[in-house]
Amino acid sequence: MGTNFQGQTIIGQGLAGSCLAWEFLWRGVPFRIADRGAGGSTRVAAGMVNPVTGKNFEPSWRISEFHPAAIAFYRRVEEELGITLWHPMPILRLAGSEKERGKISSKLGLAEVAAWVDGETAEVPAGFLAAYAVRGGGWLDAAGLISLSRRYFESLGLYDEGDCVSSPGQILCTGAAGLTEGQLGPHRCAKGEILTVSAAWPESHIRIGAGGWLVPIGSGLFRVGSTYEWDQLDESPTPAGLNRISEIAAKLGGAEFGVRDHVAGVRPILRRSQPLIGRDGGGNWTFNGLGSKGTLYAPGIAAMLADWMLDGKTPHPDFILPEAP
Repeated sequence: MGTNFQGQTIIGQGLAGSCLAWEFLWRGVPFRIADRGAGGSTRVAAGMVNPVTGKNFEPSWRISEFHPAAIAFYRRVEEELGITLWHPMPILRLAGSEKERGKISSKLGLAEVAAWVDGETAEVPAGFLAAYAVRGGGWLDAAGLISLSRRYFESLGLYDEGDCVSSPGQILCTGAAGLTEGQLGPHRCAKGEILTVSAAWPESHIRIGAGGWLVPIGSGLFRVGSTYEWDQLDESPTPAGLNRISEIAAKLGGAEFGVRDHVAGVRPILRRSQPLIGRDGGGNWTFNGLGSKGTLYAPGIAAMLADWMLDGKTPHPDFILPEAP
């Protein structure tokens, strides 16, 4: 990277850095990307979007704001690259106990839940008591987005690979690597493992239940996950992870499947498991903390950061790093 470059410098080309780079490109802002070229949770993520989540069956944080922004963003990138990245797919949320069924059913009358849920389905997969149809779901080819965006930015002369030395005035989109190196103080990063399996299972719906999820990705292949590990923050798959996710696969799909791949990554998680942007106290801007819902939040947060940096539009305090002015 030339020493006389006067534009924006993005450090890290994971999901955060890629989305911000596209924002800059579309706005005509000069920028460069510097990236190590390997690792990162996005490259192994399932890229799933689930509008209503968790044991309490609640809409994802600010879903009505970020969902349409994300879909519009990915469609625009698809047009730029001439490929398909976003795969809309309905979700079956499965209840395995009367307690879980009661919890979910009690939320169906809430307007913010009803906006995304069609209700209980007549057909229920074996081993579960109830199934609920959720709209607005799908999965992003996150690895494809990263690799093809990189190739595109390389073709424009905007990408540099190598170790990134932080200096004032950069935009740090360094994910879990940056958090575990102490860039933003305390963190809640968590390692997760995912299997890719082959099986003769239905491919019409994402299935969520039994403490995990199953995402059809075409041609008889499925991604299954995931685990949470807070102490061993590396990208190495483990036998324990294989066993745990195999159990999830058997419950959500069936006993007959073959393991094609087993990967691990570290989710970048900050306070309240929400993404944050702002100044880091060292003269740099930061965009981090996408956690396990980066597919949903990265495009909208990238636009928010660009608005702040370029137009002085300060975002809501919910999105600002504590160190930010």
